[in-house]
Amino acid sequence: MTITYSCIANGQVILAELALTGGSYQDAVSSVLKLVLLKPEKKTTARIGSYVYHTLLADGITYLCATDNLMDVTLPSAFLDEVSRTCSENPLMFQESFPPSNAIVADFQQVLGRCMMKYNQNQGEFMISDLKSQVTDVRNSMSQNVGKMLKREEKLNILIDRTDNLQVATKAFQKTTTKASKKMWWKNYKIIIIISSIFIIIIIILLSTNVISV
Repeated sequence: MTITYSCIANGQVILAELALTGGSYQDAVSSVLKLVLLKPEKKTTARIGSYVYHTLLADGITYLCATDNLMDVTLPSAFLDEVSRTCSENPLMFQESFPPSNAIVADFQQVLGRCMMKYNQNQGEFMISDLKSQVTDVRNSMSQNVGKMLKREEKLNILIDRTDNLQVATKAFQKTTTKASKKMWWKNYKIIIIISSIFIIIIIILLSTNVISV
């Protein structure tokens, strides 16, 4: 990926611009700047023709660059962040009226040229850094997911233990209830036998004494 064009604009007024390749960027840049004015978001991306235009809106100033790769947004974003940070550190940035003096325009162009050269030459390092960042994010996400799984497993184990304890308590209660029921049944059975025996004895006595006759 190559940053082929960059500029700094106040509204639709271009304060400084620099192109590394031939071709006309003015119509596309004008369209993108209009889009930024209509929808003032911090960062926007638009594909026009064979180039992708990235913008950064900071303190009312639009920083823009064009690249020849649709997929890569990390390097252009880093480029625009550095350009905006460097320009905002210029003490004359917010003191002069716009359009700025030739000295400020020259400073802006130097910043653009320096950053374009830096990011175009070191894009491999930025890709590696981005990959490392993505790997770190994936690893952190996996660690969080593993932690959540372990917490779920711990809660599940606690629930299983409670279920097992409840089942044991239920079985113990059932055994106790069964024993109590059998004991009560035998007790009632003995009482019935005793009462029946006493009743039979009384009947025999009454019959033997002719108190009752058959």
